[in-house]
Amino acid sequence: MRAHYFQHVSFEGLGAIEPWLLGRGFRITRTAFFDGQTPPDPAEVDFLIIMGGPMSVNDEAGHPWLPEEKAYLRKFLETGKPVLGICLGAQLIANALGATVGRNPEPEIGWFPVEGLPATDGFGFPERFDAFHWHGETFDLPAGAVPLARTAVCDNQAFRIGDQIVGLQFHLETTPETAAALVEHCGDELIDAPHVQTADKILGTDPDRYVAAHAELDRLLSSLLP
Repeated sequence: MRAHYFQHVSFEGLGAIEPWLLGRGFRITRTAFFDGQTPPDPAEVDFLIIMGGPMSVNDEAGHPWLPEEKAYLRKFLETGKPVLGICLGAQLIANALGATVGRNPEPEIGWFPVEGLPATDGFGFPERFDAFHWHGETFDLPAGAVPLARTAVCDNQAFRIGDQIVGLQFHLETTPETAAALVEHCGDELIDAPHVQTADKILGTDPDRYVAAHAELDRLLSSLLP
């Protein structure tokens, strides 16, 4: 089985998703759009993961590969194969399917509680859990999407389309190393705001928070790849 991921900046990789995939025998490949790479034939990919990045899905002039990526996503989403979008990745899925992506009422950066919404069928999150966030924009729900989670300042935190497509605004894959990389490369976004934590608070996060988030990640990935 081949898991392929879209990478938009060098410092946002798979995090805790990588050991999960390797432990289940997946071969992992990637498309680094920032390095001019192009994606493979969808027929060659069994599981697609779209990672985050500091750019906006609307910034097609500054990032001319965005229209190509959205077109690929529209094609891949029709295959019925599992797809996971994280942060920018979730926004790209939503936007590729015609939904609007724009500014969130306020930025959300750091560890904050997430409210899982009742799931009538398929995968659902717990009533409350903590997750790592780093976003200033948000998505509207695309047609056919079921909302899975929300926070105090962002109504659309996660969605599911059918059993095989999931978009997450928050990060369950974050490790202490990937959090430190975000602080290093995007630290200018750590402004004084109600839902923006300081670099020291992010870097000093209790390790148990990562353990709990990775347990939710395990549940989610297991639901997509039974």
